[in-house]
Amino acid sequence: MKDKDKPVVIEQTFEVSIDRLWKALTELKQMRLWFFENIEAFEPNVGFETRFIVENESRVFPHLWRITEVEPGKRITYNWKYEGYAGNSFVTFELSGGDDCSKLTLTHQITESFPQDIPEFRRESCEEGWKWFIKQRLKDYLAANNS
Repeated sequence: MKDKDKPVVIEQTFEVSIDRLWKALTELKQMRLWFFENIEAFEPNVGFETRFIVENESRVFPHLWRITEVEPGKRITYNWKYEGYAGNSFVTFELSGGDDCSKLTLTHQITESFPQDIPEFRRESCEEGWKWFIKQRLKDYLAANNS
């Protein structure tokens, strides 16, 4: 992922209310069920920071998130980077819709390039990862837990 790349944008419509979608995106218990099961803490408040480890093969990726923007029920933005690696980015989850149907637009903007010699930091990996999280994991979670 390079700072000169266009942002990664993933859109998905869900047959749930915006309120239900917002809770899935911002409540720790729910996030652990579809996003990262090892998120240690999360609060949808500007300035909140969290750190957790994701391992892939023999590589360790300490995720560092800091919430930079929150408009409850509408949007939340994280500063997203990895401890020990160059690179910086912002991920925004933007919601629209109503009581029966909602749309999520995820935008991942790179502000400082990540190392290109690490497969997980390539654009293709980023795009496929977000598609898996949003179009598969979150979609399946909401369909099975629409309450």
